[in-house]
Amino acid sequence: MDYKQDFVLNNHCYLLSHSVGRPLKTAEHIAHQQFFQPWQYSNADPWAQWLCVITQFQTALAQLFNAHPDDFCPQVNLSSALCKIITAIPSFNTPTPTILMAEDDFPSMAFALEHSRNHQLNLRFIPKGSNLTDIACWQRYLTHEVDLVFISHAYSNTGQCSPVQDIIALTQQFNCISVVDCAQSAGVIPLDLKALNADFVIGSSVKWLCGGPGAAFLWVNPLRVSHCTPQDVGWFSHRNPFEFDIHHFEYHNTALRFWGGTPSILPYAVAAHSIAYFADIGVKQVRQLNFTQLEKIHAAFPSWCVSPQQPELASGTCILNFQHRQPDVLAQLQHHNISVDVRASGIRLSPHIYTDMNDIERLITAIEEALQ
Repeated sequence: MDYKQDFVLNNHCYLLSHSVGRPLKTAEHIAHQQFFQPWQYSNADPWAQWLCVITQFQTALAQLFNAHPDDFCPQVNLSSALCKIITAIPSFNTPTPTILMAEDDFPSMAFALEHSRNHQLNLRFIPKGSNLTDIACWQRYLTHEVDLVFISHAYSNTGQCSPVQDIIALTQQFNCISVVDCAQSAGVIPLDLKALNADFVIGSSVKWLCGGPGAAFLWVNPLRVSHCTPQDVGWFSHRNPFEFDIHHFEYHNTALRFWGGTPSILPYAVAAHSIAYFADIGVKQVRQLNFTQLEKIHAAFPSWCVSPQQPELASGTCILNFQHRQPDVLAQLQHHNISVDVRASGIRLSPHIYTDMNDIERLITAIEEALQ
């Protein structure tokens, strides 16, 4: 099936899904239908219709991740979600809990952790450049002293995929809280939340799910939700948001206790539509198409590829480092309207279902021309 026709692509070879996924052509219509129409053309309070959008968002996520809709709570972004988690856990073993994460994690996550408890925590790092695909690496650092471990399912700057299921098993062995960041894997690498059995999972819609910014999410293990007491609350964290009794607050009995005040709607209308699109296709199918194209790139430039090449270790992103020839390659890619970006480790390339083998051949030819 030709999925390319469903997306806005502007005649570019677009390989930046690790940053921002391309919008569906139907996204603008959905935004108008589900957000603007109830607002513009009804004389009634639009909230009843708007809140249906949130239900659609939760339902689409549940289909994508094999979970229950009630276990998802909308969030503005991952940093906010992480702060809410850290301040909602009453069962840390010490007043200054130890949190383990990798130096290769996205910096925003560390910033959020460092300030979420007024610096009353001990942030411990797995050193930059470690082999995060190897469970032995995690075993060296995940000890009895760790109270919470932050796990990225996929790492945007290294192209690595962590052995998330094995890490979760290790956290359970040490009675350690687990938070999984699936921002770089949601929509391209299958993740079954019932099977994973993490404590918390956070993610966003802006990358592989092509849902735009502002529609992040927090999944809370149903066995843990009743023990969480979020501090950043509002009327939509209430069991009955429309009770309107200023002297009575009762946490919502689902993950929505993490929600907060008056919610946004528009980002979730766009994202729910896009997530449902990918859930219908199936993430396994997306991954198969993605990795078939990655293999073509790996085969063309094996000595320049600095990201993992085995399917169980590789994220959806290939990273190529041409060293002193890097500026020549980037100039040639720009000349051929091939969209990529660069980090310290190299050029990042992320084929999605709206790229095809013709795009990959175009990429390979442009790089070969630059290296001649």
